[in-house]
Amino acid sequence: MPRVKVARKSTAIDMTAMCDVAFLLLTFFILTAKPKIDDPSHATVPPSTNMAPVADANMMTVSIGGDKLFFSVTEQDVRAEVLKDMGTAYNVPFTPEEIQRFSLTQVFGVPMKSMKAFLDTPPDELKNFVQTGIPADTTNNNELFNWIYKSRQAEKLLHDKDLQMSIKGDSKEQYPEINLVISCLEKQKLFKFDLITALKTAPSKR
Repeated sequence: MPRVKVARKSTAIDMTAMCDVAFLLLTFFILTAKPKIDDPSHATVPPSTNMAPVADANMMTVSIGGDKLFFSVTEQDVRAEVLKDMGTAYNVPFTPEEIQRFSLTQVFGVPMKSMKAFLDTPPDELKNFVQTGIPADTTNNNELFNWIYKSRQAEKLLHDKDLQMSIKGDSKEQYPEINLVISCLEKQKLFKFDLITALKTAPSKR
């Protein structure tokens, strides 16, 4: 008596749930990812074996590269308030559009006399704008001092917090530029700040 052959059926796997999970993960990574900031200072930071993450809020940073000084503040509303105060101090009026554009600028290194030209430059041409650095002459024109001071005032006014300070310097930078920054901080009694470095492997112990 012949055996009864059972008809073969193709196996069907429902991938709906897996696709949902994949798209949820993709959406999460897109929303939480931070775009890379175009750093005009091009500072190559020195290596260090200690690792402590730099705060992504309530922080101001002075970058030093190519004998030029650059400045940044994390909060957009603080940037807008600081530009208004700096415009009043240096008699440079800014339009609401320029203030809005500056609030989106994360790192800059131009003197106040060139700030309007910097802000009026189209975004696609901004990389070609020559940033000569923020003046920090301790005797004649110390704009860096005022940027730091007024940023601290704006942070206290808007968020009732004290801004933290960090310095990002090129590993080959000369001492005079570093000393200018530290002098600005000393005059404001800021003796605690972070140094931004790159991570290197600690030497093995034998």
